[in-house]
Amino acid sequence: MKIAILGATGWIGSAITAQAKARGHDVIAIVRDPAKINEEGVVSRAFDLTSDDDFAQAAQGADVVIASIGGRAAGNHDLVAKTAARLLNSLANSQQRLIWVGGAGSLEVAPGVLLVSSPEFPSEFKDEALAQGEALDIFRVNEKATQWTFVSPAAQLYPGESEGTFRIGGDAFFTNSNGESKISVSDYAKALVDEAENAAHINQRISVAY
Repeated sequence: MKIAILGATGWIGSAITAQAKARGHDVIAIVRDPAKINEEGVVSRAFDLTSDDDFAQAAQGADVVIASIGGRAAGNHDLVAKTAARLLNSLANSQQRLIWVGGAGSLEVAPGVLLVSSPEFPSEFKDEALAQGEALDIFRVNEKATQWTFVSPAAQLYPGESEGTFRIGGDAFFTNSNGESKISVSDYAKALVDEAENAAHINQRISVAY
């Protein structure tokens, strides 16, 4: 399988790239600066989200696109929802599926009550969480032919190796037996590549946590 990874140089994108390569997939790294990609066996293609370039060209030949982007680094959170709409439109005339690296803030702690609205939600991540919620809304009203999956991580997503078995949920926020919502980036990347391989949750939001 050929997997295109938008944002492959980020810390989540790098983990996805490593996981896809470890499983023997062909990886296309779509990044703003291809010079940053020096991994053997990874094809790099230049693409700038702030440009008017055709994303379909950058993703050409891929079976699945995994998009890992955010607006926090550039201070441009509007970029998130705009990119979701842009990719859905760009891939609509292809058979390529789109898997989106989402956020936890839009998970429901109670029916209709989002995690991002809880008093304990860290203020420094609120704008990013709201932006990802807007992207999820874009996916849910999508009328293009593009098949998508929005993958929310646990509330705590952190660097680290696999810690074993994780669970797949839906819109509801869930925790482990200790009341913790967490997932390592390695296991989150596993869940994303699982979805790329299996296409088990088409046009759905899923969540991943221990």
